[in-house]
Amino acid sequence: MINKIENILQEIEKYTISSIHEAEEFRLKYISKKGILNQLFEDFKTLDNNLKKEVGQKLNVLKNSIQEKYQVKKEEFENSQEIKIKNDLSLPGDNLNIGSRHPISLVKNEINNIFLKLGFTIEDGPEIEDDHHVFSALNFPLEHPARDMQDTFFIQKNPDVLLRTHTSSVQVRVMEKKKPPMRSIMPGRVYRNEAISARSHCFFHQLEGLYIDKNVSFADLKQTLLFFAKELFGSETQIRLRPSYFPFTEPSAEMDVSCTCKGKGCNLCKYTGWLEVLGCGMVDPNVLKLNEIDPEEYSGYAFGLGIERIALLKYHIKDIRIYSENDVRFLKQFKSVL
Repeated sequence: MINKIENILQEIEKYTISSIHEAEEFRLKYISKKGILNQLFEDFKTLDNNLKKEVGQKLNVLKNSIQEKYQVKKEEFENSQEIKIKNDLSLPGDNLNIGSRHPISLVKNEINNIFLKLGFTIEDGPEIEDDHHVFSALNFPLEHPARDMQDTFFIQKNPDVLLRTHTSSVQVRVMEKKKPPMRSIMPGRVYRNEAISARSHCFFHQLEGLYIDKNVSFADLKQTLLFFAKELFGSETQIRLRPSYFPFTEPSAEMDVSCTCKGKGCNLCKYTGWLEVLGCGMVDPNVLKLNEIDPEEYSGYAFGLGIERIALLKYHIKDIRIYSENDVRFLKQFKSVL
């Protein structure tokens, strides 16, 4: 091994480095993790103890020679480059490394702007809520599954305090502080006690809408959602409404939008030609009564959508967990998106 070290020492002395790139090649060859020097130290561990003292001294000499040669050349080329940059006024300026917006923020802002065009206002509310605003005022029966601990994060010391499971709680606060007519959207973060997977998370973002006035009909809801879908997904987008159930709306529906495959079928729409994007319906008269609004005089509609879900469809993202991992490689893809 001593002969091997001495041969490498002679090789180092003869090694010529004439540029910063060659200096980097020198470093990779000799002192990187997979370099020659690291391999010698690995071999050194297997030597007989009687040989380690002599070989160790030689190995340290080699290590110092390599590092000194690399450092001297590196500083030499860096200094010459700095002088060149300082003197060459014709060189272009440094590119500014601008940040990028998160896809959730991009989609939320886009949806907000669509509904602002229709005269909706944006409302906000607390993420830590009480049972009344999250469930009772929205016509959730006491035995409803959503009240179960497996779906909701309750505060242990006070079972009436919980992390909101939907932004519908903001609808209740809007109805408490305003009188009809009211037309608002409520974007925000919500929490549910669910297993984390590629399609679900324990926290995510919702955007809900509420419109209450005299003579509001299901046709008004349908036209609002059709306008929204065409603005967000393109002018050729079609929608369909399927009957569903929600405690706070009657009748209720799930809305699908036509897939970008135009009915041909693809992995995104599971070869159905349609993508589910939101739930909606007419505000249940019981909800109006619970919030001191006369259902004989007023009617309204409500809708709710998951912002992550829209972003998955819009940007063809396959795993919802990537939104909260702060992977710079992922976020850099949205630098050019306004």
